[in-house]
Amino acid sequence: MKKVLAAVLALAAFVGCNSAPENPVLTIEGGKIQGVLTESEGVYVYRGIPYAAPPINELRWKAPQPVIPWEGVKVCDRFGHPGYQAVHYEGGYTTEWGYGAESPYSEDCLYLNVWTPAPGKTDAKLPVALWIHGGGYREGWGSEPEFDAQAWASKGVILVSINYRLGVFGFLTHPELSAESPEGVSGNYGILDQIESLKWIRKNIEQFGGDPDNVMIFGQSAGGGSVKTLCESPLARGLFHKAIIMSAGGITVPSPETQAAPAGRMRFAPANLQEAEAGVKKVMDWAGFDNLQKMRKASTEMLYTVGNFYNAVNKTYAPVTGSPIVEGYVCTKSFDDAALSGTLADVPYMIGYTLNDMGDMAGGIAAFCANREKLGSKAYAYEFARPLPDDGSHPQVTARLKGAFHSSDLWYVFKSLQHCWRPWTKGDWDLSEKMLTAWTNFAKYSDPNGPQPGEWTPCTEANPSFMLFKLDGNDAEASEMGAPIRP
Repeated sequence: MKKVLAAVLALAAFVGCNSAPENPVLTIEGGKIQGVLTESEGVYVYRGIPYAAPPINELRWKAPQPVIPWEGVKVCDRFGHPGYQAVHYEGGYTTEWGYGAESPYSEDCLYLNVWTPAPGKTDAKLPVALWIHGGGYREGWGSEPEFDAQAWASKGVILVSINYRLGVFGFLTHPELSAESPEGVSGNYGILDQIESLKWIRKNIEQFGGDPDNVMIFGQSAGGGSVKTLCESPLARGLFHKAIIMSAGGITVPSPETQAAPAGRMRFAPANLQEAEAGVKKVMDWAGFDNLQKMRKASTEMLYTVGNFYNAVNKTYAPVTGSPIVEGYVCTKSFDDAALSGTLADVPYMIGYTLNDMGDMAGGIAAFCANREKLGSKAYAYEFARPLPDDGSHPQVTARLKGAFHSSDLWYVFKSLQHCWRPWTKGDWDLSEKMLTAWTNFAKYSDPNGPQPGEWTPCTEANPSFMLFKLDGNDAEASEMGAPIRP
């Protein structure tokens, strides 16, 4: 009997020594959670963590409220609902990103995801990056396949991605909403969600091994526009320590491209609150939603489509869905005004665009960098110039998305090329590694070169050079220093 017992104990010891690393249960705001291992060694992902109460019913068009606690251990193995938006059809961006496996769209969308190599190691003090997705403030979500952040966590950076309120649910202004607000304003609920996620990071990220005093915000397109708004907002001050603005322009510099841009494209400057309120009220009254109670009781689908109905019937264009707006509380002035007056967040900046972006953004980006230089700060600029490879298998995509198109750099920044149908070369993987290293270096050291000086120099008025990310003639080297910007 003693021999049997000794054998059992020895086997238990052997199994204990050779089992997978423990998956700790973390205690965060709201309750206990447990993540799941990813395909990358030692990297865990926590999907669908609520960071605020569902903004539905009476909480529709209100600032995010505290998380509703849960009982037991929540296993975070499924992404949360994207913000409510239009159905995506095959072709263009939809096929490029492979949409289809996400949760149903919903107003109940305030969820975030965390990729970390150090869950439960509260003394690890790893840098943290908050990713804000684009989509014109009306579509998109933080768990799109190109945002798979395993590679970031493998580089020692904890990445948090979020969903936030979009369109009419995230940016609606209305006189009655302003009247009920303690601040006397309305709109910017989607930006308040982003600020709430930053507060969540400050309170909870140590449980995942993160350092709340080393947080970077970054985003692309409307996500980059959101970063610009956060850099101006007094409510976000102190919640982040560096920022990357991707494909959202810099300081506005008039050009034929920007003047001809269609509505919603390259127009990240907030509108006037009173004009926005009056326009929305006119539409809502026309639809029979002539008071706030009726607006809050209206169905999700009706509210989402009311602007389109109004425009179709009246043969006009009355914007209802909106975007960030200067209302004196969340946003006190435009990004341009804040930059020129020196009141933006005093943090390191990295800023860039793609070669075939929505207009040539180089001039505005160079102007922004020169402005930061005058204020005694550094700003690093880049251009992504790799035309994406195409094997002809998705003509409906390449008919619309050609060259180094708007958003094409996302595969490379996240090194998530394995999720895409395109015929990547070794050079593409090398380029992605180069970009991933630069972005994570910025998160760690506020310098894309890393702890030591490197080839990527700041963009200045005297030397307005951009780091140029492309393949060389041998399809092997990943990037080279760009020449001065085009006039």
